[in-house]
Amino acid sequence: MAEYFHHTCGRMIYWFNEHPKRSRPMCGRYSLIFIDDLGNRFRVFNPMIGSRSRFNITPGSEMPVIVHEEKNELVIMKWGLVPHWTHDINTAKRPINARAETISEKPSFKELLKNRRCLIPASGFFEWKKEGRKKIPFHITLLKNPLFSFAGLYDRWTDPEGNPLYTYTIITTESNDLIAKIHNRMPSILLPEYEDRWLSKTPLSAGDLKEILAPFPREEMSMYPVSPLVNTPCNNDERVILPMNSFNSALTLE
Repeated sequence: MAEYFHHTCGRMIYWFNEHPKRSRPMCGRYSLIFIDDLGNRFRVFNPMIGSRSRFNITPGSEMPVIVHEEKNELVIMKWGLVPHWTHDINTAKRPINARAETISEKPSFKELLKNRRCLIPASGFFEWKKEGRKKIPFHITLLKNPLFSFAGLYDRWTDPEGNPLYTYTIITTESNDLIAKIHNRMPSILLPEYEDRWLSKTPLSAGDLKEILAPFPREEMSMYPVSPLVNTPCNNDERVILPMNSFNSALTLE
């Protein structure tokens, strides 16, 4: 049975589930910095122009997600998937991640893979490396793309009064050589040329999934240690993504 963990920030609680044999979820935090227009980048009408950047996005957050119906659309969704067939939302597991290797088999994801694929805009994500008793947080970004997208799945749950709840999960894959230094999984970051293919309603074969959801090239990524401030969900400002200087961090990657 899955164990449940939560982050608290004031009165807000962010829930996610994690397999008891795994140390922590991946990807469990990410950032979205509005240094570019989401509308231009993802070819959608962007009602979030002027929105504040989110430097420390946690499970349970409401964030922009790109879907394709007749055209690309931006929809605000909550991170943590609630399947449409859920009876009791209070006990729903709300997975924040889905493994690329098994999404075509798991009941919660299999049907969504056919027609509810989505893009999750991001500027970077966080992961932790265990050093003795400490866990050192790292921020990972792309060298040439200030805005990119995770591959995701989404669903729409409706309460008894007919009110919809849109939720999403981020797909993960095996780590590339860079991320493998701190974790064996990484989010499925889509190459730009695969974004339309992922958003389309066109069926994807096992070969397609392996190609599209493959680990992102390590030579196009940057990874650096950041302040432990990111460990607290309430800390949601630029300090959590600033590199630790050499005096504060003697950590080296070998």
